[in-house]
Amino acid sequence: MSEQQPYENGPGPDGPPAAGGLSARELAVLEVERRGWPGPGAKERAIREQLGISPTRYYQLLNALLDDARAWEHDPATVKRLRRVRDDRRARR
Repeated sequence: MSEQQPYENGPGPDGPPAAGGLSARELAVLEVERRGWPGPGAKERAIREQLGISPTRYYQLLNALLDDARAWEHDPATVKRLRRVRDDRRARR
């Protein structure tokens, strides 16, 4: 995604499917997870500015994407890494 605009008024999770059947917002969530973040707060700020949603909503969408086969097909490396992190956190509880 070259131009970073909020998705509030654009396609959301129920919007028209883009590549691989994922919506533009779902693709943007995966893109945020692919990036490296320089320090605390940078990722949350980017979520608000680029996606136009709260970090809480972002993590809800992300968690649902991790169980979505379409997300795996689109970016298996990112989904696998995030599933491993999620599973590790769950195991520590």
